[in-house]
Amino acid sequence: MEGFRSSRVRRETSQTLVDVELKIEGTGRYMIESPIGFLTHMLESFARHGRFDLSVATQGDLDVDQHHTVEDTGAALGAAFDQALGNRLGINRAGFFVFPMDEAVAFVTVDVGGRAYLKYEVEFGLPKIGELDAALLHDFFLAFASEMKCNLHIVVPYGRSDHHRAEAIFKAWGKAMRMACSRDPRDIQDVPTTKGLL
Repeated sequence: MEGFRSSRVRRETSQTLVDVELKIEGTGRYMIESPIGFLTHMLESFARHGRFDLSVATQGDLDVDQHHTVEDTGAALGAAFDQALGNRLGINRAGFFVFPMDEAVAFVTVDVGGRAYLKYEVEFGLPKIGELDAALLHDFFLAFASEMKCNLHIVVPYGRSDHHRAEAIFKAWGKAMRMACSRDPRDIQDVPTTKGLL
């Protein structure tokens, strides 16, 4: 069995600066610094429920709007997972979780098999959750899936509170990612595909 899988990613553009440190074999420790409080809260939930050790420091041009900041944070996090998984030997590859958050529930499935796709069926009742532009969560997950090269399906069929809908998503996503990234306990050293290459 190989050792700990970890990565460091720095994404710097004229609009944003995002630094991510990730350890897949973590315990759920996190240090999240972003200028958008609700995004910080969601990333903390993701790390804790996925049991990843995660550090994220995000800066962006909020004088324009939140779009670049939220999207690039998703992109940097996706790149960090892609880098940490490397050749993906011995992993489960796919994961899923259904997470209830009081009256809301989220279904999240993921396949980290090297193909980028996002299916996002989520509606929020109000434009903002805290100070976060709720519509930008779609862009966050699209950027993540693109950079990690994974299939990601997110469905929220019901829920009264937008906060609960979003929190259910991030908790389910963390647990689904933990399942997908975990190594097969039989110490299998190949990739889970009939093609021979992910």
